[in-house]
Parts: sequence; C-alpha cells; structure tokens
Amino acid sequence: MSSGLTFKETLYPGVEVNYACDSVLYQDRSEHQDLVLFENPVFGKVLMLDGITQVTTADEFIYHEMMAHVPILAHGAAREVLIVGGGDCGMAEEALKHPGIARLTQVEIDDAVVEFSRTNFSEFNAPVFDDPRFDLVIADGARFVAETDRRFDVVMVDSTDPMGPGAVLFTQEFYRNVHRCLTPGGVLVTQNGVPFLQRAELVTSVRHFASIYKDAAAYVAAIPTYFGGHMAFGWASDNADLRKTPVDVLTERFDAAGFDTRYYTPEVHAAAFALPRFIRDAVDEGRKG
Repeated sequence: MSSGLTFKETLYPGVEVNYACDSVLYQDRSEHQDLVLFENPVFGKVLMLDGITQVTTADEFIYHEMMAHVPILAHGAAREVLIVGGGDCGMAEEALKHPGIARLTQVEIDDAVVEFSRTNFSEFNAPVFDDPRFDLVIADGARFVAETDRRFDVVMVDSTDPMGPGAVLFTQEFYRNVHRCLTPGGVLVTQNGVPFLQRAELVTSVRHFASIYKDAAAYVAAIPTYFGGHMAFGWASDNADLRKTPVDVLTERFDAAGFDTRYYTPEVHAAAFALPRFIRDAVDEGRKG
C-alpha cells in the first residue's frame, strides 16, 4: 500500500516525473550527494541521487546489458575493462559475465554509494564482490584517466548527467584522457541521456569525440525509467569497423561467452546503431563540429 509520499524528478525543464512511494528504505546525504532509496509499485527499488533517478531494480538490466555487452562483444578480445562511475555495480556485474576479461577496474568517487549499493542491490550486484577480477578504486574518475599508466580495451562511463560532480565527465579534456589510456582499437561508451529532451548533451559529446577519435557515433536503447523515449549511448573509437561488426560474428562471440540476457541480443546490438532520423541528425551535427 502506498505511503502517500511521492518523489519528484525535475531533470528536464517543463517536465515532472512523480514516483509513488510505498516506503522509504534509506535517505541520507553523503559527502558528494543527496541519496534516497524507496519502493515503487512498478519499478521496485528506486535510487535517486540529487533528485535524479539513477537505477531501479525493475529495468536496470536494459541499461547495464546494453552499455556493457555492446562494446565488449564488438571489440571481441577485451581483457582490461574500465568503468568510470557506476557505483551501483550493475555495469560491473554484466561486464564480468564475459570470461575473457582478465580484470575489471571500477573507479567511483563515492565509496558510500558502493557500500550502500552492495547492501541494497544485492539482487543484481552480489557476484561482483566475490569476483577476484573486480578491482575497485575509490577516486576521482577524471583524475584517474589523466594520471594512470594502465591501458584499457574498453572504457564505460556510467555517469550522472552533466551537472554538479558529473559535469567533468562530459568534457573534451576528459575524453582526450580516456583516449590516452585506451589500447589501439579500444572503445569508449558513455551515458548520453535522452536525445528528445537532452539533444545538446549528445551533440556536444559527439563533437568532442570527433575531435579526438576516428569514429564518433551513438547507439540507443529503450529504458522505461529514463523518461522521454530512446536513451543514447555515446560511442568513440579509432577502429570504425567495431560498430559494424556483423551479426553472425556477434552471435558467435555471444554464444561463446555462455550467459543469458533479458534485453541484449546480437540482432538488437546491430540494430541499436540504426538511429531514428532526429537522433542521427544530432550525431551528424556533432560530427561536423
């Protein structure tokens, strides 16, 4: 039964999204952000940071599967993977399903979010903390990619939106530093919002990609929590062939990895790069600089 409480998200000007609250499970302010976890009758557990929805137990699998499996299977030989952000560890849980990964490094600025998620989202992240390949670094992600001497085959930026502490993860300098620590032919994927409501975010990121990488693009997925239509994932690599990996090759790699998914399929992977015109126009605008 509903408690009568609602939590309001106002990420998009002119739009409010209200979540009914069955019960508040946790509410606090850490050093870096306001955090609340509550139960919703449709989405299950809902985590909000600074009033913006981050993850829900009902649909987290879509975001995490598409952000992790698309670059890893397109690359085909990823051994060193880096996640910047991703404190709920759902991205790490999906990435570590790939047996070929030797080490997954996650750099998260707020240890309180990781510990909180370990306690409250064990239904999807429990395997991460028992996996010896999981390397958790509590640090500023922007500083890490600027200073590390390590190199990565795939980098996934599971960030908040470009405001507050997350803004630095959308800058040209940050993307250039990621490029510095990618192996030749490596790939970067990013969270780039909902283009129908956040078009400028996608255009700006692709513009930055295009000034650094040989291939700048985006792909999409439909995620109910992220109101407004398609969710965009930025894509950047010096190997333009990666995003054109044939379905039969993806299928062979996926079958060899030996795990099940609820959203991702090789066919969905290939189709995700076929953009609706208004999103393709935004990507093309970014590529033109």
